[in-house]
Amino acid sequence: VLDSAAALKPARTLAVVGYQADAVKRALADSGCGFVLQKEQRGTGHAVLQAARAIGSAPGPLLILNGDVPALRAATLRKLVNTHERKAAALTILTADLDDPTGYGRVLRGARGNVERIVEQGDASAAERRVREINTGVYVADSAKLMRVLRKLKPDTDQGEYYITDAVHHLLGAGQPVAAVKHDDFSEVLGVNTRQELAEASLRLFRRRAEELQAAGVTILDRERTWIDPRAKVGRDTVIYPGVIVEGPCSIGTDCVIRPGCRIVDTKIGAGTEIKDYSVLFESRVAKNASVGPFAHLRPGSILEDGTKVGNFVELKKTRLGRGSKASHLAYLGDSTIAEDCNIGAGTITCNYDGTHKHPTELESGVFIGSDTQLVAPVKIGKGAYVAAGSTITKDV
Repeated sequence: VLDSAAALKPARTLAVVGYQADAVKRALADSGCGFVLQKEQRGTGHAVLQAARAIGSAPGPLLILNGDVPALRAATLRKLVNTHERKAAALTILTADLDDPTGYGRVLRGARGNVERIVEQGDASAAERRVREINTGVYVADSAKLMRVLRKLKPDTDQGEYYITDAVHHLLGAGQPVAAVKHDDFSEVLGVNTRQELAEASLRLFRRRAEELQAAGVTILDRERTWIDPRAKVGRDTVIYPGVIVEGPCSIGTDCVIRPGCRIVDTKIGAGTEIKDYSVLFESRVAKNASVGPFAHLRPGSILEDGTKVGNFVELKKTRLGRGSKASHLAYLGDSTIAEDCNIGAGTITCNYDGTHKHPTELESGVFIGSDTQLVAPVKIGKGAYVAAGSTITKDV
């Protein structure tokens, strides 16, 4: 929601928090928005009033959004704001038609199509409940006019809550124009109230991102079983197989291949790289023309330079693998700096932990490490050194 709002370049963004306020603040810590505390949750109108002091007499329209509508597009908000300004309305409502509007407030219009009032589900008559046009809870308002009306409201529900929909009635009664923009894609404006709706909203976002990437030249073989974070970037002519999960603001270059079952989190991958089946990459960087997997694990801080290879059941943690170096199978490399053109044999372990502290391992260029070798850190292996299979190295070579 905040990303969509940010595309409109607002002068200021405020998040009204109440329930689990500290957790919400932590989640939005890097968003750049300010926070306003609503100690008691007494309705949407009350929530907006809590922000009145922070908003002050700021010029321009006030956009009011709910935090549980993740599929909302920036283009939809832009259209809403433009309509509001063009019609010089006191308040403009985003609406949509639903096949089953149960649970939503209905928008009632007059003979000329103008908004007459909004009636909540519980207060609607049988005829009003048959109305399919619903209030999505997204508004843009003349801030001063809305705040004046909200301050005059009295709670008229059993919960003692104040709603923005009540302000609509007061504005219309005072002769102030209230406009509505009906959106033709109801799935975009539906809120999340249950775990089922959360899953459906997530799938909409994943499907939308897949469609955008396909249009930009990315091959996604099965978009229904491929989850790519909307924040992720994927280069043209990359091929993504079913069962891939890309989380966070990842960057995947051009001409890559991501095989089935891979999970990629907060990671940057260079052009021409192949991530083979069932590999897991966390907070790592993989350069160009590299090969990872199958069944590899890159833990946070791993850096693979151009042309490197990390193969079957190899785990890296906070390790840099130099250009052209390879660890083809069954190795653990932790807290290590490995220069170019090194070969790490199967079963190699950098013993980086002494029970109290972590220690580094360094391999200079052209080193060959034979199979089943233990490198007991801190230790350094010099340029061109050859370590025979089955060795335990406790001193520098």
